Amino acid sequence: MPKRGYHHGNLRQALVDAALELITIKGPTGFTLSEAAKQAGVTPAAVYRHFEGREDLIAEAALQGYAIFGDLMQYAFDKGQPSALAAFEATGRAYLAFARKYPGHYIAMFESGISVNRTPELAAASQRARGVQEKAAADLSEHIPRDKRPPASMFSAHIWALSHGVVELFARNPKARFLPRICWKAELVSTCADWG
Repeated sequence: MPKRGYHHGNLRQALVDAALELITIKGPTGFTLSEAAKQAGVTPAAVYRHFEGREDLIAEAALQGYAIFGDLMQYAFDKGQPSALAAFEATGRAYLAFARKYPGHYIAMFESGISVNRTPELAAASQRARGVQEKAAADLSEHIPRDKRPPASMFSAHIWALSHGVVELFARNPKARFLPRICWKAELVSTCADWG
């Protein structure tokens, strides 16, 4: 691969972009900083001007992913308003769409082993995205009597886990034979989203 250089002026972002490509192809532990540097067209020493090591680079990719993810989730939630059901369904679709469109970010966020508590910025970005899903779950649960209503955080966590499972089974599995229609059921409310 010919060296591209970083005359574009943003070596830090070039390294993140290179890491995202490598993460998508090789996984979060399948590449070295030297490979990321080569992909960005710089020497391995240049990486250390911006990142302490591979985990630091992956954490930055995760941080950027959570920022995009949070924006997508908020947009989906807002677009579904004023219907709590439409907003809830839209956030579920946004989760799946994010995983399809941003696989490197998704892997950095959820499969790299990088803790969301690694930095305050990463924790805040993660909480923002989770908060949108939690708000959608809370709004959808309003019709359930208070004494029978599950905590919004628990309801949201179940949906988050379901969505994550769908991604792992179908998006990350190139041998999947069919694309499912995913349905969530919450007490008296059921909603579906097409994966494909």
